[in-house]
Amino acid sequence: MKEYKMRRGETLEERIPDLKATVEDYFGPITGTEDFKGSDLFVIGEPKNPVFKRVVVGAVKYSGKKDRLAVNFEEADPTQLSPDELEAAGEAVNAKNEFLLEATGRDAKSRRDSMKRSVEDDAPDY
Repeated sequence: MKEYKMRRGETLEERIPDLKATVEDYFGPITGTEDFKGSDLFVIGEPKNPVFKRVVVGAVKYSGKKDRLAVNFEEADPTQLSPDELEAAGEAVNAKNEFLLEATGRDAKSRRDSMKRSVEDDAPDY
């Protein structure tokens, strides 16, 4: 499960007022919920893109901090995909990136840089 911060001064609720509808638009109907750090996340058990086997997404609430977006994309092994499904792989990457950009306000490069900084912050000082 990956967690994403919003841009400075923004919240997830401001960026996506109806998270459930947005998730369904991007990935397909919600089939259930799953608990993660005390928050209920949406589970899409049968995503509309065949590259995704399962998608879990939702807001994780922290006391005293802004909510974060938690996401887990379970994807099919690319070597096991048919030619038609391989074409859908590009659409899957686009759907992930567009959703994360809409939700966080950060493009892929900014999200990678932020993840690197959070890993560096967690590293012990020797």
